[in-house]
Amino acid sequence: MPRRRPGRAAEAAAAVLLLLLGGTACGSRLPESDFEHGDTRTPAPSTGTPIRVGIITSATSPVGGDTFTGPRDGAEAYFGRVNAGGGIAGRRVEVRLCDDGGSGVGNNTCVHQLVDEDKVVALVATTVLDYAGASRVSHARVPDIGGQPIGAAYDTWPHLYGIYGSLAPRAGAPGWGGKLYGGTEVYRYFKQRQGARTAAVVSYNQAASAAYARLVEQGLKAEGYKVVPEQVDFALPNFRAAAADLKQQGADLVFDALDTHGNAQLCAAMDQVGASVVAKVTNVQNWTSTVPEDYKNSPRCRNALWATGSSRDFDDVSQPAVKEFREATKGLKTHSQWQLEGWAAAMWFTDAAKACAKTGVTRACVDDFMNRSEHYTADGLLVPVSFERLAEPPRTRRTCLSVARWQDGKGWIPQGDMNSTCFEVPQLPYSP
Repeated sequence: MPRRRPGRAAEAAAAVLLLLLGGTACGSRLPESDFEHGDTRTPAPSTGTPIRVGIITSATSPVGGDTFTGPRDGAEAYFGRVNAGGGIAGRRVEVRLCDDGGSGVGNNTCVHQLVDEDKVVALVATTVLDYAGASRVSHARVPDIGGQPIGAAYDTWPHLYGIYGSLAPRAGAPGWGGKLYGGTEVYRYFKQRQGARTAAVVSYNQAASAAYARLVEQGLKAEGYKVVPEQVDFALPNFRAAAADLKQQGADLVFDALDTHGNAQLCAAMDQVGASVVAKVTNVQNWTSTVPEDYKNSPRCRNALWATGSSRDFDDVSQPAVKEFREATKGLKTHSQWQLEGWAAAMWFTDAAKACAKTGVTRACVDDFMNRSEHYTADGLLVPVSFERLAEPPRTRRTCLSVARWQDGKGWIPQGDMNSTCFEVPQLPYSP
């Protein structure tokens, strides 16, 4: 049975830290009307008291107004479709949104509003910069379903169910003894399936960037790669020199600990010096439809972009579940993997609520459904997800991953099936 990919918190948190490095957004507040997406069809008639759920998003934050909104948009679209079909056992899903502004104070305010005042049955698709209110959610026994693991909250607290699952005890402390664990399946994939042997890791001479680069280098070395570290100055980065050196040293792969702007500059520099690689590897947060705009000045590097994750490629409309997602979100200006994962989170809650409909859609019933979740796939959109509470961290783990490659004119193309792209890999510790 395919297993979920542990250790995604490191990748998600690093992506956010790297966006913070760029300082490209002023965090201006947008009107609430800008956040009204979802299904615009006339809802089918429903009866009974609405089922109230909450979505907390750092919609306005130091890293920009659209950085965290993908999961929210996907979840709203799914609930819109549920309501258009008559709701859950005849009850409409009422979505309460809260923007925490990307601050711990704002997050606690949102938690208080949704949990204590609005009395939501569950939180869904939480995507926040600082989940300061996580302990309050847990102590209130409110299930938080399908949140993005930015930080360690989903490997710390009971009643919180991250979109990728968890193996940790979740008894109030992160992971095991303060350490989380992640696998080396991404590096194993490119070694075994693409024949890569030398990997460059490009970072800034800045603490967060350098720390994430070291984590990537650790995993690459564990898989036997020759690692070529490339560090550039944060204030005055010389990407051309880094690109020339990784070309000279014969790098097959390029990983990075850079912000979006830095990635674009690096790719442009690689094209300028003629650096050709098997893959320029990015993460799930950058798995979006905006590649042509983001990398407009680097066609060669752009067409060497690969993304890895734990959910089915949002561009793969040959899959019925993906096609349904795309049809329901066709009104959105862009599409992303985070939107698809928000859609999957809403589906997860809906499945739980349907199972509880006869006895009552309560926090306790929904939480019990989530706590018993085994190999949940959201109709095939997710690598099977489970929640286990292992007393000791695993030394190895069979993990599966979704892989896609960008191609101009075609978008993101899946590279094999995620449920069979699996490897038995070591689990390496890191500090959250």
